[in-house]
Amino acid sequence: MKKIQKNALIGAGVIGKVHSRCLADMGKPFTAICDIDKDKAAAMAGEWAPDALIYTDYKQMIDELEPDVIHVCTPHYLHAEMIIYALSKGVNVLCEKPLCISLDQVEQIRRARESSKAQLGVCFQNRYLGSNIFAKEFLKDKEIDSAHGSVIWHRDADYYRADPWRGSFALEGGGVMINQAIHTLDLIAWLCGMPEYVLAKTDNLSLRGVIEVEDTASAFFEGENNFSFYATNAASSNMPVSIDIRLSNKDLLSILPNSVSLNGELIYSQKKQSFAGKSYYGGGHGLLIPDFYRHVEEGIPFPIDDKEAAKVLSLVLAIYESRGERIKIKYPEGGEKV
Repeated sequence: MKKIQKNALIGAGVIGKVHSRCLADMGKPFTAICDIDKDKAAAMAGEWAPDALIYTDYKQMIDELEPDVIHVCTPHYLHAEMIIYALSKGVNVLCEKPLCISLDQVEQIRRARESSKAQLGVCFQNRYLGSNIFAKEFLKDKEIDSAHGSVIWHRDADYYRADPWRGSFALEGGGVMINQAIHTLDLIAWLCGMPEYVLAKTDNLSLRGVIEVEDTASAFFEGENNFSFYATNAASSNMPVSIDIRLSNKDLLSILPNSVSLNGELIYSQKKQSFAGKSYYGGGHGLLIPDFYRHVEEGIPFPIDDKEAAKVLSLVLAIYESRGERIKIKYPEGGEKV
Protein backbone atom coordinates (compact mmCIF):
# COMPACT_ATOMS: atom_id res chain seq x y z
CA MET A 1 0.00 0.00 0.00
CA LYS A 2 1.36 3.38 -1.01
CA LYS A 3 0.39 6.14 1.39
CA ILE A 4 -0.60 9.53 0.01
CA GLN A 5 2.04 11.94 1.26
CA LYS A 6 1.47 15.06 -0.86
CA ASN A 7 -1.78 16.46 -2.18
CA ALA A 8 -2.64 19.67 -3.96
CA LEU A 9 -5.73 21.74 -4.65
CA ILE A 10 -6.41 23.74 -7.81
CA GLY A 11 -9.05 26.41 -7.35
CA ALA A 12 -9.67 28.51 -4.23
CA GLY A 13 -13.36 29.09 -4.86
CA VAL A 14 -16.57 27.84 -3.27
CA ILE A 15 -16.11 24.15 -3.99
CA GLY A 16 -12.39 24.33 -3.22
CA LYS A 17 -13.34 25.33 0.32
CA VAL A 18 -15.47 22.18 0.61
CA HIS A 19 -12.54 19.98 -0.42
CA SER A 20 -10.22 21.91 1.91
CA ARG A 21 -12.43 21.31 4.93
CA CYS A 22 -12.85 17.62 4.10
CA LEU A 23 -9.10 17.17 3.76
CA ALA A 24 -8.51 18.93 7.07
CA ASP A 25 -11.10 16.68 8.73
CA MET A 26 -9.25 13.67 7.28
CA GLY A 27 -5.99 14.88 8.78
CA LYS A 28 -4.58 15.37 5.27
CA PRO A 29 -4.63 19.15 4.68
CA PHE A 30 -3.43 20.08 1.21
CA THR A 31 0.31 20.37 0.74
CA ALA A 32 -0.07 23.07 -1.91
CA ILE A 33 -2.79 25.21 -3.40
CA CYS A 34 -3.02 26.94 -6.77
CA ASP A 35 -5.24 29.79 -7.93
CA ILE A 36 -4.66 32.58 -10.43
CA ASP A 37 -5.62 34.92 -7.58
CA LYS A 38 -2.68 34.50 -5.20
CA ASP A 39 -4.44 36.30 -2.36
CA LYS A 40 -7.43 33.93 -2.53
CA ALA A 41 -5.10 30.93 -2.48
CA ALA A 42 -3.19 32.34 0.49
CA ALA A 43 -6.42 33.05 2.38
CA MET A 44 -7.66 29.49 1.87
CA ALA A 45 -4.31 28.08 2.92
CA GLY A 46 -4.36 30.27 6.03
CA GLU A 47 -7.72 28.82 7.02
CA TRP A 48 -7.18 25.13 6.25
CA ALA A 49 -3.49 24.41 5.59
CA PRO A 50 -1.16 27.12 6.99
CA ASP A 51 1.99 25.31 5.88
CA ALA A 52 0.86 24.84 2.28
CA LEU A 53 2.83 26.14 -0.66
CA ILE A 54 1.10 28.80 -2.78
CA TYR A 55 1.11 28.72 -6.58
CA THR A 56 -0.56 30.64 -9.39
CA ASP A 57 0.47 28.18 -12.17
CA TYR A 58 -0.95 24.67 -11.80
CA LYS A 59 1.60 23.11 -14.16
CA GLN A 60 4.45 24.56 -12.14
CA MET A 61 2.86 23.24 -8.96
CA ILE A 62 2.51 19.72 -10.38
CA ASP A 63 6.03 19.73 -11.83
CA GLU A 64 7.73 21.00 -8.66
CA LEU A 65 5.66 19.30 -5.99
CA GLU A 66 5.02 15.98 -7.77
CA PRO A 67 1.90 15.39 -5.67
CA ASP A 68 0.26 12.02 -5.19
CA VAL A 69 -3.21 13.54 -5.70
CA ILE A 70 -4.57 16.79 -7.07
CA HIS A 71 -8.09 18.11 -6.56
CA VAL A 72 -9.50 19.99 -9.56
CA CYS A 73 -11.98 22.56 -8.21
CA THR A 74 -11.93 25.05 -11.06
CA PRO A 75 -14.47 26.39 -13.58
CA HIS A 76 -15.85 23.68 -15.87
CA TYR A 77 -13.99 24.68 -19.02
CA LEU A 78 -10.63 24.10 -17.30
CA HIS A 79 -11.32 20.56 -16.11
CA ALA A 80 -10.18 18.69 -19.23
CA GLU A 81 -6.81 20.39 -19.65
CA MET A 82 -5.93 20.07 -15.97
CA ILE A 83 -6.97 16.41 -15.78
CA ILE A 84 -4.98 15.56 -18.90
CA TYR A 85 -1.85 17.35 -17.70
CA ALA A 86 -1.91 15.73 -14.27
CA LEU A 87 -2.49 12.25 -15.68
CA SER A 88 0.39 12.76 -18.12
CA LYS A 89 2.61 13.33 -15.08
CA GLY A 90 1.33 10.21 -13.30
CA VAL A 91 -0.65 12.21 -10.73
CA ASN A 92 -3.97 10.88 -9.41
CA VAL A 93 -6.85 13.30 -10.01
CA LEU A 94 -10.09 13.92 -8.15
CA CYS A 95 -12.16 16.33 -10.24
CA GLU A 96 -15.34 18.16 -9.42
CA LYS A 97 -18.35 17.60 -11.68
CA PRO A 98 -18.83 17.84 -14.56
CA LEU A 99 -15.99 15.76 -15.96
CA CYS A 100 -15.73 18.28 -18.82
CA ILE A 101 -18.08 20.11 -21.19
CA SER A 102 -17.97 18.16 -24.49
CA LEU A 103 -17.75 14.60 -25.80
CA ASP A 104 -14.54 15.51 -27.64
CA GLN A 105 -12.98 16.35 -24.29
CA VAL A 106 -14.27 13.05 -22.88
CA GLU A 107 -12.30 11.21 -25.57
CA GLN A 108 -9.15 13.23 -24.86
CA ILE A 109 -9.44 12.46 -21.16
CA ARG A 110 -10.02 8.76 -21.87
CA ARG A 111 -6.81 8.55 -23.90
CA ALA A 112 -4.86 10.36 -21.19
CA ARG A 113 -6.21 8.08 -18.48
CA GLU A 114 -5.45 4.94 -20.48
CA SER A 115 -1.87 6.15 -20.99
CA SER A 116 -1.35 6.89 -17.30
CA LYS A 117 -0.73 4.73 -14.26
CA ALA A 118 -2.72 7.23 -12.19
CA GLN A 119 -6.39 7.12 -11.24
CA LEU A 120 -9.12 9.61 -12.10
CA GLY A 121 -12.16 10.13 -9.91
CA VAL A 122 -15.11 12.49 -10.35
CA CYS A 123 -17.21 13.97 -7.55
CA PHE A 124 -20.72 12.59 -7.80
CA GLN A 125 -20.80 12.48 -4.03
CA ASN A 126 -24.57 12.06 -3.67
CA ARG A 127 -24.14 8.38 -4.54
CA TYR A 128 -22.57 8.10 -1.07
CA LEU A 129 -25.58 9.41 0.83
CA GLY A 130 -27.44 6.85 2.91
CA SER A 131 -30.85 7.38 1.33
CA ASN A 132 -29.50 6.83 -2.19
CA ILE A 133 -27.49 3.75 -1.19
CA PHE A 134 -30.61 2.35 0.49
CA ALA A 135 -32.70 3.00 -2.64
CA LYS A 136 -30.10 1.36 -4.89
CA GLU A 137 -30.11 -1.77 -2.74
CA PHE A 138 -33.92 -1.77 -2.45
CA LEU A 139 -34.35 -1.62 -6.23
CA LYS A 140 -31.88 -4.33 -7.14
CA ASP A 141 -34.54 -7.05 -7.36
CA LYS A 142 -37.46 -4.79 -8.37
CA GLU A 143 -38.95 -4.00 -11.77
CA ILE A 144 -39.31 -0.29 -12.52
CA ASP A 145 -42.26 1.09 -14.45
CA SER A 146 -41.27 4.77 -14.64
CA ALA A 147 -39.62 7.54 -12.63
CA HIS A 148 -39.33 11.30 -12.22
CA GLY A 149 -36.58 13.51 -10.83
CA SER A 150 -36.93 17.11 -9.70
CA VAL A 151 -34.52 19.91 -8.78
CA ILE A 152 -36.19 23.16 -7.72
CA TRP A 153 -33.58 25.70 -6.63
CA HIS A 154 -32.90 29.43 -6.62
CA ARG A 155 -30.00 31.25 -8.23
CA ASP A 156 -30.19 35.01 -8.72
CA ALA A 157 -28.22 37.51 -10.78
CA ASP A 158 -25.73 38.10 -7.95
CA TYR A 159 -24.81 34.41 -7.99
CA TYR A 160 -23.79 34.61 -11.65
CA ARG A 161 -22.09 38.00 -11.36
CA ALA A 162 -19.95 36.74 -8.48
CA ASP A 163 -18.04 34.47 -10.88
CA PRO A 164 -18.02 35.63 -14.52
CA TRP A 165 -17.46 32.10 -15.89
CA ARG A 166 -20.94 31.13 -14.73
CA GLY A 167 -23.78 31.59 -17.18
CA SER A 168 -21.64 31.10 -20.27
CA PHE A 169 -21.84 28.17 -22.69
CA ALA A 170 -18.12 28.47 -23.46
CA LEU A 171 -17.00 28.51 -19.83
CA GLU A 172 -19.71 26.73 -17.82
CA GLY A 173 -20.94 24.48 -20.62
CA GLY A 174 -24.59 25.25 -19.86
CA GLY A 175 -26.73 26.27 -16.92
CA VAL A 176 -28.84 24.49 -14.35
CA MET A 177 -28.48 21.07 -16.00
CA ILE A 178 -24.68 20.89 -16.17
CA ASN A 179 -24.07 22.64 -12.88
CA GLN A 180 -26.76 22.07 -10.26
CA ALA A 181 -29.09 19.34 -11.58
CA ILE A 182 -26.39 17.02 -12.94
CA HIS A 183 -26.14 15.32 -9.53
CA THR A 184 -29.81 14.34 -9.42
CA LEU A 185 -29.82 13.34 -13.08
CA ASP A 186 -26.83 11.11 -12.31
CA LEU A 187 -28.75 9.52 -9.44
CA ILE A 188 -31.91 8.76 -11.39
CA ALA A 189 -29.90 7.21 -14.23
CA TRP A 190 -27.82 5.26 -11.68
CA LEU A 191 -31.05 3.89 -10.19
CA CYS A 192 -33.07 3.37 -13.38
CA GLY A 193 -30.44 2.63 -16.05
CA MET A 194 -29.14 4.64 -18.97
CA PRO A 195 -31.70 5.71 -21.58
CA GLU A 196 -31.41 5.64 -25.38
CA TYR A 197 -33.55 8.63 -26.41
CA VAL A 198 -34.52 12.03 -25.04
CA LEU A 199 -36.97 14.78 -25.85
CA ALA A 200 -36.17 17.96 -23.95
CA LYS A 201 -36.63 21.68 -23.83
CA THR A 202 -34.67 24.38 -22.02
CA ASP A 203 -35.50 28.01 -21.26
CA ASN A 204 -34.37 31.06 -19.34
CA LEU A 205 -37.34 32.13 -17.24
CA SER A 206 -35.81 34.46 -14.66
CA LEU A 207 -32.38 35.66 -15.79
CA ARG A 208 -32.77 36.91 -19.35
CA GLY A 209 -30.15 39.53 -20.04
CA VAL A 210 -28.03 38.15 -17.20
CA ILE A 211 -27.01 34.71 -18.48
CA GLU A 212 -26.96 33.09 -21.91
CA VAL A 213 -27.59 29.57 -20.56
CA GLU A 214 -30.76 27.88 -19.32
CA ASP A 215 -32.19 28.32 -15.85
CA THR A 216 -34.92 25.72 -16.48
CA ALA A 217 -35.08 22.38 -18.30
CA SER A 218 -37.55 19.54 -18.74
CA ALA A 219 -36.84 16.19 -20.36
CA PHE A 220 -38.37 12.81 -21.06
CA PHE A 221 -35.93 9.91 -21.39
CA GLU A 222 -36.75 6.59 -23.06
CA GLY A 223 -34.93 3.34 -22.45
CA GLU A 224 -35.26 0.14 -20.51
CA ASN A 225 -36.90 2.24 -17.78
CA ASN A 226 -38.44 5.53 -18.91
CA PHE A 227 -38.07 8.59 -16.69
CA SER A 228 -38.81 12.29 -16.79
CA PHE A 229 -36.80 15.11 -15.29
CA TYR A 230 -37.39 18.74 -14.36
CA ALA A 231 -34.87 21.27 -13.09
CA THR A 232 -35.00 24.99 -12.45
CA ASN A 233 -32.95 27.73 -10.81
CA ALA A 234 -35.92 30.10 -11.16
CA ALA A 235 -37.67 29.13 -7.91
CA SER A 236 -38.04 31.64 -5.09
CA SER A 237 -36.06 29.39 -2.74
CA ASN A 238 -34.23 26.07 -2.65
CA MET A 239 -36.42 22.99 -2.24
CA PRO A 240 -35.21 19.43 -1.45
CA VAL A 241 -34.34 17.44 -4.56
CA SER A 242 -36.56 14.43 -5.08
CA ILE A 243 -36.80 11.23 -7.10
CA ASP A 244 -40.01 9.22 -7.38
CA ILE A 245 -39.93 5.72 -8.84
CA ARG A 246 -43.08 3.83 -9.76
CA LEU A 247 -42.54 0.08 -9.62
CA SER A 248 -44.22 -2.41 -11.94
CA ASN A 249 -46.42 -3.56 -9.04
CA LYS A 250 -47.62 0.10 -8.70
CA ASP A 251 -45.70 0.75 -5.46
CA LEU A 252 -44.20 4.26 -5.29
CA LEU A 253 -40.69 4.74 -3.94
CA SER A 254 -39.98 8.37 -2.97
CA ILE A 255 -36.38 9.41 -2.36
CA LEU A 256 -35.40 12.62 -0.57
CA PRO A 257 -31.88 13.65 0.54
CA ASN A 258 -32.32 12.13 4.03
CA SER A 259 -35.20 9.69 3.71
CA VAL A 260 -36.93 7.06 1.57
CA SER A 261 -40.65 6.28 1.63
CA LEU A 262 -42.70 3.48 0.09
CA ASN A 263 -46.29 4.41 -0.67
CA GLY A 264 -45.99 7.29 1.80
CA GLU A 265 -44.60 5.14 4.64
CA LEU A 266 -41.09 5.95 5.83
CA ILE A 267 -38.75 3.00 5.29
CA TYR A 268 -35.39 4.75 5.71
CA SER A 269 -34.33 7.84 7.64
CA GLN A 270 -30.80 9.16 7.82
CA LYS A 271 -29.52 10.80 10.95
CA LYS A 272 -28.64 14.47 10.71
CA GLN A 273 -25.38 14.68 8.80
CA SER A 274 -22.53 17.15 8.91
CA PHE A 275 -21.56 18.87 5.71
CA ALA A 276 -18.55 20.85 4.54
CA GLY A 277 -20.38 23.35 2.33
CA LYS A 278 -23.91 24.62 1.91
CA SER A 279 -26.59 22.45 3.48
CA TYR A 280 -28.15 21.48 0.14
CA TYR A 281 -24.78 20.09 -0.98
CA GLY A 282 -25.25 17.33 1.59
CA GLY A 283 -22.42 15.51 3.31
CA GLY A 284 -21.30 13.35 0.42
CA HIS A 285 -17.93 15.02 -0.10
CA GLY A 286 -16.88 13.93 3.37
CA LEU A 287 -17.53 10.34 2.32
CA LEU A 288 -16.34 10.33 -1.29
CA ILE A 289 -12.98 12.05 -0.80
CA PRO A 290 -11.68 9.59 1.86
CA ASP A 291 -12.93 6.72 -0.30
CA PHE A 292 -11.02 8.02 -3.31
CA TYR A 293 -7.87 8.26 -1.20
CA ARG A 294 -8.41 4.69 0.02
CA HIS A 295 -8.76 3.40 -3.53
CA VAL A 296 -5.58 5.18 -4.59
CA GLU A 297 -3.60 3.92 -1.62
CA GLU A 298 -4.81 0.34 -2.06
CA GLY A 299 -4.45 0.39 -5.83
CA ILE A 300 -8.16 -0.41 -6.36
CA PRO A 301 -9.99 1.22 -9.30
CA PHE A 302 -12.28 4.01 -8.10
CA PRO A 303 -15.85 3.32 -9.30
CA ILE A 304 -16.81 6.87 -10.33
CA ASP A 305 -14.18 7.37 -13.01
CA ASP A 306 -14.23 9.18 -16.35
CA LYS A 307 -16.25 6.40 -18.01
CA GLU A 308 -18.92 6.62 -15.33
CA ALA A 309 -18.96 10.43 -15.23
CA ALA A 310 -19.25 10.62 -19.02
CA LYS A 311 -22.62 8.86 -18.89
CA VAL A 312 -24.53 11.67 -17.19
CA LEU A 313 -22.61 14.27 -19.19
CA SER A 314 -23.96 12.56 -22.32
CA LEU A 315 -27.49 12.98 -20.96
CA VAL A 316 -26.96 16.67 -20.23
CA LEU A 317 -25.49 17.35 -23.67
CA ALA A 318 -28.38 15.46 -25.28
CA ILE A 319 -30.84 17.70 -23.42
CA TYR A 320 -29.12 20.73 -24.96
CA GLU A 321 -29.10 19.15 -28.40
CA SER A 322 -32.75 18.05 -28.35
CA ARG A 323 -34.44 21.46 -28.67
CA GLY A 324 -37.86 19.87 -28.43
CA GLU A 325 -37.12 16.97 -30.80
CA ARG A 326 -36.81 13.29 -29.84
CA ILE A 327 -33.18 12.35 -30.48
CA LYS A 328 -30.91 9.37 -29.88
CA ILE A 329 -28.45 10.05 -27.09
CA LYS A 330 -24.81 10.19 -28.13
CA TYR A 331 -22.51 8.35 -25.78
CA PRO A 332 -18.70 8.53 -26.01
CA GLU A 333 -17.03 6.26 -28.54
CA GLY A 334 -16.86 2.85 -26.94
CA GLY A 335 -18.82 4.15 -23.95
CA GLU A 336 -21.31 1.98 -22.11
CA LYS A 337 -24.95 2.94 -21.61
CA VAL A 338 -25.55 0.49 -18.77
